[in-house]
Amino acid sequence: MTWQVVVWGGGTGGVAAALQSARCGASTLLLTPGIWLGGMVSAAGVSAPDGHEISCWQSGLWGALLRELEQTTEQGLDQNWVSCFGFRPEQAERILQTWVESESTLTWWSETELLEVSRQGHRVESLTVLHDNIRSQVKAEVVIDGSDLGECMAMADVPFRWGWEAREMWNEPSAPERHQLQNNPFFEQQPIQSPTWVVMGQLGDGAPPDHPVIAPIAPFEHCFETYGLRRTLTYGRLPGGLVMLNWPLHGNDWHQGLGRCISADAIQRQMLSREMQAHSRDFLHHLCASSDGWLQPGRVFPGEEPELALMPYWREGRRLIGRETVSEKDLLPIAPEAKRGPLPLDDKGHCTSIAVGTYANDHHYPGKDWPLAPKSCRWGGRWTGTPFCIPFGALFSDDATNLLLADKAFSVSHIANGATRLQPLILNIGQAAGMAAGLAIQRGLEPAELPVRDLQQALISDRQAPAAVMPIWSWPVWHHQWAEAQRRACFEPSGLDCDGCLDRGLTTDLLAPDAADTPIPPFIRAFQGRFRRMPDDSWQLETDQGRHPLITLEPAVQALISSCSSGACLALQACVNPWGPWLRVVRASLS
Repeated sequence: MTWQVVVWGGGTGGVAAALQSARCGASTLLLTPGIWLGGMVSAAGVSAPDGHEISCWQSGLWGALLRELEQTTEQGLDQNWVSCFGFRPEQAERILQTWVESESTLTWWSETELLEVSRQGHRVESLTVLHDNIRSQVKAEVVIDGSDLGECMAMADVPFRWGWEAREMWNEPSAPERHQLQNNPFFEQQPIQSPTWVVMGQLGDGAPPDHPVIAPIAPFEHCFETYGLRRTLTYGRLPGGLVMLNWPLHGNDWHQGLGRCISADAIQRQMLSREMQAHSRDFLHHLCASSDGWLQPGRVFPGEEPELALMPYWREGRRLIGRETVSEKDLLPIAPEAKRGPLPLDDKGHCTSIAVGTYANDHHYPGKDWPLAPKSCRWGGRWTGTPFCIPFGALFSDDATNLLLADKAFSVSHIANGATRLQPLILNIGQAAGMAAGLAIQRGLEPAELPVRDLQQALISDRQAPAAVMPIWSWPVWHHQWAEAQRRACFEPSGLDCDGCLDRGLTTDLLAPDAADTPIPPFIRAFQGRFRRMPDDSWQLETDQGRHPLITLEPAVQALISSCSSGACLALQACVNPWGPWLRVVRASLS
C-alpha cells in the first residue's frame, strides 16, 4: 500500500503533521500506537499547556486548537495557576479527531505496532506495521516521525543523540563541563529529563483544606512543603474541577531506569510503564487521603482506570542529529534585557525559522533544580519566556533525506530541550513538518530541497491555521496586518530589533493594534479602579472590593498599562482566574 506521506506518531506533533500534510492535498496515513491521537494535549493528559500564552504567539494549529477550546468550554480556560489555559483531555481529543475525520485525504490507523522500517540508501522506503492483526508494508514518498521518543528514526538507523552533551560542544552556559560528565555518575543514571505518568483527580465542592489532614507518607512527605495542599491541588485544575496531577516537587515524576524507554526489549519497556503507573496511583491515593476526601480519583480516559492517562508524558527521548541543531545559545536573549533570541540565518542572510518557541527553560530531575541560564523577561505584569526560533534544518538530516521529525525528537541539545518540548511549540513544529512534506510532494522535491522562504510563506498564509515563523511582539495573531508583519520580517530580518519590534521603515503603512480592539472572549467582566505598580513590577488594580493582581496576554494592553503611573484610573475588561489569582485583562482604557 502506498501513500504520499506516512506519519508514525501518537505524539502531539504527529497529528499536527498529518493534518497539515493532508490539508496540502497529499494522501496521508497517520499511524498511532494508541486509541487517542493527541499525545501531550490529550492522551498523555498534559492539558494545562506552558508557553505561547501571549496573543502574538497563539498562531498555527496551536492557536486554532486554543480558539476552538475557548468557544466550547462553558467555564472558560482560566482554571489554574500554572497556565493561562486549562482544558479537559477529552475536549482536545474530540477536536483533533473531528479535524482528522474532516480531511478526505487523511487515513488514521489507531492501535498500530511499528515492526520494521526499510531504507534504500538515503531514503526511507517503507514501514512494516501490524494493524487489526494484519501485517502490512506501507510505502511513502515522505515519512514523518511524529513520536515523542523518535521510534521511527531509530528503526531507520538514522543517527541520533541520547543524554547529556558537554558544555564544550556548543558552549552552552547551563551544560556540565566534560570532566563532570565523565566523573559524576548522576549523568549516566539520569540521561534524560524525568517523565511523568499523569493521573487525574476530581475536586469536590466546598472550601478546600489548606493543610494535609493526615501526615504525608514516603516518598511524598515533602510534596506540600513549598505550596501547601490547596495550591498543590489547584496547580493543574481543569474545567469541572478535574485536576491534572503532574507535580514535579516530590510528586509523580519518575526517575529510575529511564534508559528502558528506548530498549529493544519490550518487557523492559513494559516494566518501566508499570512502575511509573504504580507511582502515580500511589501519589493520587496519598493526595486523596491528605485532603480528607476533597480530592477523589477522576474519570477521564477510556479503560479500566479512567484516572490514568493513556500514555506517559515523555519530556525527552532520542534527538535527531540534524543538519542544524538548536542549542541553549539559540534560546537566550541576544543582549542583556533583550526580548528575543538570535535569528537562524543561512549563508545568504536569509532567516530559516519555521516556528517560534517561547517557554523559559525547565528541567526535571530528582533533587534540586538544575541551574539554568535565565531567558525570561517581565511582560504583561508577569514573567514570560523570551521567544526563540526553530530552523528548518533541525527537522531533517542528510542521512535520510525524505524523513522529517515532527515532535520533540527533532535536532536539539539536551539542555535546549527543556524549552522546546512543550505542547504549543510541538504542535507548530508538527505543522511545519506537514507543510514541508505537502509542498515537497507538490513540487517533486525532497523536503530538504524545499526553499525555506516558500515554506515560511505557506505557513504564514495558511488558510485554516496561519502560523508565526518570526518572533514579533507587536502584532497579535487576530490583527488584520499580522501576516504582513510576519512576511516583512522574513524578507528583512535585519529590521527586527532586539525587542522583537520591526523598525519604522518596515511599518510606516501598518496600523498598531489598539487596547480597545481585542476580540472579546466569553466570561468577560468589567472592572474600574486605580492602577498600582508593585516593587517587583507586577500590577494590581485597587477597587472598592480590594486589590486584584493583573496580567495581560495582549501587546496593546501591555503597552497601555506599562506606560501608566501608579494611581492612574483604569477601565478594564478581564477574565477572572480565582486560582491564579488574577484578572487577565483583555481590553483596557484610561478612565
